[in-house]
Amino acid sequence: MRSLRDRWRRDRVLLLLALPGVTALLLFHYLPLGGNIIAFQDFQPFLGIWHSPYVGLDNFEPVLTGDPVFLNALVNTLIITLIQVVFVFPLPICLALILNATISERLKRLAQSILYMPHFLSWVIVVALFQQMFGNGGMLNAWLRSADLSTFHIVGVPELFKLVITSQVIWKDTGWSTIIFLAALSRVDPAQMEAAVVDGASAARRLWHVTLPYIRPVIVLLLILRLGDSLSVGFEQIILQQAQVGAGAGEVLDTYVYNHGIVGGDWGTAAAVGLIKGIVGVALVLGANRLAHALGEQGVYAK
Repeated sequence: MRSLRDRWRRDRVLLLLALPGVTALLLFHYLPLGGNIIAFQDFQPFLGIWHSPYVGLDNFEPVLTGDPVFLNALVNTLIITLIQVVFVFPLPICLALILNATISERLKRLAQSILYMPHFLSWVIVVALFQQMFGNGGMLNAWLRSADLSTFHIVGVPELFKLVITSQVIWKDTGWSTIIFLAALSRVDPAQMEAAVVDGASAARRLWHVTLPYIRPVIVLLLILRLGDSLSVGFEQIILQQAQVGAGAGEVLDTYVYNHGIVGGDWGTAAAVGLIKGIVGVALVLGANRLAHALGEQGVYAK
């Protein structure tokens, strides 16, 4: 076995390259975890963490007693999460399979460039584009009025809010999310594909028995990570549109924390909800990873 000094000499360049990223991770992700102590305090900014009085589990009362505002935010979050896991998560996989099957390399690169572009737009621009296209005074309704046709409202309608934000996520991020799956598809062994063709396997059977097994570990990994982040459904995207649809349709856990903590000054309750959200996310990752092991997949980490 190599000594620590030998391993340092061998890997020192890679370790030094990783040092800035590790430092940033420690400073901006792990060190702030100590701030969760606010969840057990009557936190006052002018007193700070060290001098604010402890109140035990009082800040968890809205969660434990079923506060209607909190329950509304929780239900909205769970519904949006379910919609995005069922309908949004599979779309990059399907799109990657379509792009991978494209014969023309030039057409494939052109399609990728077009599909990647929305990812680099901020949510402010995306929300504004949807408002200009599908809002009450947007291009679609303007064209319908010019054609003497009845108009209809899409953006700003509480009943359609979840559909609108799902459409925005699909348009903005589906193309970008195909990168990982296209990289996984590049590992498919051409010899196995040719053997399947020789054996008379149809396109559907080649997809099921040759292509999907190569990208299944990546699908499982990303699905587990998505479950860990399932209670975060896009703070910036939703807060930009919340005023149009109201808190009944537009309040989720992230905006609940912002509205009660930053805006309302109820720092303790906001921190308590955020802490519970983080604990649930960790539990989902660990549980899903254990299930992946039981099904024979590696998951996020091996046994």
